[in-house]
Amino acid sequence: MQKNKIENLNTKSENIRKRILQIIFAAKAGHTGGSLSSVDILTALYFEVMKTDPSNPDWKERDRFIMSKGHSVEALYCVLSAAGYFEDAILETYGNFNSPLAGHPTRKIPGIELNSGALGHGLSVGTGMALAAKRDASLVRVFVLMGDGEQGEGSIYEAAMAAAHYKLSNLTAIIDRNQLQISGNTEDVMAINSIYQRWESLGWHVTECDGHNLYALCNQLSNMSQIPDKPHLLIAHTIKGKGVSFMENNVKWHHGVPNDQQFKDALKEIDQRLSLTI
Repeated sequence: MQKNKIENLNTKSENIRKRILQIIFAAKAGHTGGSLSSVDILTALYFEVMKTDPSNPDWKERDRFIMSKGHSVEALYCVLSAAGYFEDAILETYGNFNSPLAGHPTRKIPGIELNSGALGHGLSVGTGMALAAKRDASLVRVFVLMGDGEQGEGSIYEAAMAAAHYKLSNLTAIIDRNQLQISGNTEDVMAINSIYQRWESLGWHVTECDGHNLYALCNQLSNMSQIPDKPHLLIAHTIKGKGVSFMENNVKWHHGVPNDQQFKDALKEIDQRLSLTI
């Protein structure tokens, strides 16, 4: 990819990071840490990797994306709005009575494929979508973003076995590997450091990268489907609360909401980085 394209994606991701903080601050609710850790992954998918048409969200040939870690919906809403699926003004309603933007993904919003958030379900639905596309001889690809804390859900492994059995090379799962979940470090709650070997043993093609390196994300996610006869897993090593120094690697920001001064400080940090790209 050209350098200016990566710079543009980085700028877009930083602006989306700001928008995430703005809507969470206004709503006084949200999952800040996981939204900030996953925003670069979503930016890569929606602005470089996936085949989509925001003006026609139900386009039959679109690639499908499932936000299995649905509690980080603020990142998804802000990315969808930035991509043109709905007006930015709708983001201002988040957290308000009668807002169309629920606290977890809802299919009432253009671009969302699944009401998700009950952890462990996204990969099962994604496997079904990929199997249907394969049987239809369709070129549609399916992408599923999971949390690392979510890896304790048994239904994930049922889906993983089925995807390998049916050789779903059109299915890519991504783990947002920020090492923190609501109750602490993943290795203290339910150790998953063997995750690479675990998924490989299930018959998946497994790779890993820096989940905040947009060049690496775009490159790996774009080329994975070239590996035949296996579903794909990308372990994206991320930082909870990425982009705001006092939130990074701090479990309290799983669903923490910044106060007035913290909000100002967070936006100042992002604005300083953005000023360096001009």
